[in-house]
Amino acid sequence: MGKCKEDGRYLTSNQGTPVRDDANSLTVGKNGPVLMEDLDLIEKLSSFDRERIPERVVHAKGAGAKGYFKVTKCMRKYTRAKVFNGVGTKTPVTVRFSTVIGSKGSADTLRDPRGFATKFYTSEGNLDIVGNHIPVFFIRDAMKFPDMVHAFKPSPTNNVTDKNRFWDFISSSPESTNMMTFLFSDLGTIKSYRTIEGFGVNTYVWINENGHRVFIKYHWKPTLGVKTINRQEAEILAGLDPDVATRDLYDTIENGGKVEYLLNVQIMEMEEAKNLLFDPLDATKVWPEDKFPLIEVGKMTLNENPKNFFGEIEQVAFCPSNIVPGVQLSNDKLLQGRSFSYKDTQRHRIGANFQQLPINRPMVEVNNNTQDGAMRYIYNKGSINYKPNTLNDNRPLDAPKVKEDPIYAQGKLVRETIDKSDDFSQAGDRFRAMTEKDKNTLVDNIAADMWEVNLKIQLRAIENFSKADKEFGKRLKEKLKIK
Repeated sequence: MGKCKEDGRYLTSNQGTPVRDDANSLTVGKNGPVLMEDLDLIEKLSSFDRERIPERVVHAKGAGAKGYFKVTKCMRKYTRAKVFNGVGTKTPVTVRFSTVIGSKGSADTLRDPRGFATKFYTSEGNLDIVGNHIPVFFIRDAMKFPDMVHAFKPSPTNNVTDKNRFWDFISSSPESTNMMTFLFSDLGTIKSYRTIEGFGVNTYVWINENGHRVFIKYHWKPTLGVKTINRQEAEILAGLDPDVATRDLYDTIENGGKVEYLLNVQIMEMEEAKNLLFDPLDATKVWPEDKFPLIEVGKMTLNENPKNFFGEIEQVAFCPSNIVPGVQLSNDKLLQGRSFSYKDTQRHRIGANFQQLPINRPMVEVNNNTQDGAMRYIYNKGSINYKPNTLNDNRPLDAPKVKEDPIYAQGKLVRETIDKSDDFSQAGDRFRAMTEKDKNTLVDNIAADMWEVNLKIQLRAIENFSKADKEFGKRLKEKLKIK
């Protein structure tokens, strides 16, 4: 890491110690799991999680509803998770839709990924699928997440969003190129949550009763089909009806309308990952559906509006680490960072006992030795609140062990980009697969957003798009009238 030309200072932690790599998490080998001993990552995420009170740092503007999920295809072959096993199995859910970057007062139609977060109240505890309506993400490593949001949010000097800041980060992060092909298509502007897809984005692991593991990706498909609006309509609605998607969801359910989504998964045997040209754990990549087809698991129906928006939607707390037996985290670097950051954020935003709130409380018994903390109102009986103990026969007892093959992890502790990063191929493939109309829309939307950005940043962004596809970069350059 070189010195800053202006003052020669190095990047440091909050304690003043040097930070030698601010882009890569500490992992076991290039592709291994992230380590809790990565003090720089933990400090960076912890500090970031506490930047806003009490509004969410991201996903601040949202809407939500309740309903149920019903299994249509038993997945026992792949996972022991009861929520996905047994045709007809019915599980209550709460869903929150949101924009990512805008504050609580922002418009529903602004160009942005839409959060699509689902909480399943299963017979084995709560399971959360926390994703977006676009299948890929801007970055692949949680180390860069605070920087990404800082660049997208208003400037700290005047509290005004600045396209230079956005495109400076994007053009300096080539792994975001694929995300740009989605975000700046008309998928980036919507006016109804009933007609958007949902994606877990990250790669998870399913494990069955025999201990066999597979990689999986979650997909939600709206039964009404996907519908978008163009940039011009989005801008008009932002002024005339900024709450259009929130109102649409509430009114539809209130009037008995249909709000349904099919849950599909893609499944990959772990051995198959070795032969791919890309890393399937990379959150900036999609899995080709011709090789890993969608398998329908069940249908989710939303049919109940919140009785109190604050209590049930503002205070609902999602986290990718809310998993149940049969579901595990993969070594996806973004997912591993999110698994820490989300709960850490909720403890800061809502309180240490946020999981005791009715909307977050599982429908099964919670039995452990945690105690006290602000706003706690459920207490354990008895005086023995530690383990091991003999005064209470070592209760609560550990849950019975299940059959699982041990996971092998060995390697040098490094801060490096993953193998097979390939930042441009999928973006190029997506551009070439577009119709002429969609290509024009994509280029026009990017140019409209970038026209006021300084030339140096424009050229860097164009270079990234050109690496994805020469025609892509050429069209954008011509649209911006750069000679």
